[in-house]
Amino acid sequence: MVADALTDACRRRRPALAVIFHSDRGCQYTSQQFATPAREFGVRLSVGRTGQCWDNALAESFFATIKRELLGTVAWPSRAAVRTAIFDFVEGWYNLHRLHSSLGYRSPAAYETALTA
Repeated sequence: MVADALTDACRRRRPALAVIFHSDRGCQYTSQQFATPAREFGVRLSVGRTGQCWDNALAESFFATIKRELLGTVAWPSRAAVRTAIFDFVEGWYNLHRLHSSLGYRSPAAYETALTA
């Protein structure tokens, strides 16, 4: 699933800048099945050190935001409904409109546009 997600993201976004994919040492991220598409798309893989929980702080913060702002707000009737809601949240709200103090109070999309201009 993670290899498919990486492939889909690279095909959709066609990043002009270098991409670094940081993860923990989970077997899905350290597998050859994941390394192959990463290499094909020129994605540099980065893994956190064993026992260093703060290496994953950014990802944990992102997941906490999804839980706080989306998932904890209603009861979900199915996994498909949650999956659709998460996609809509990330692609329709988080990336386009949600302001981030670490990005100068810009959305990720606005920050990326300014960075690549």
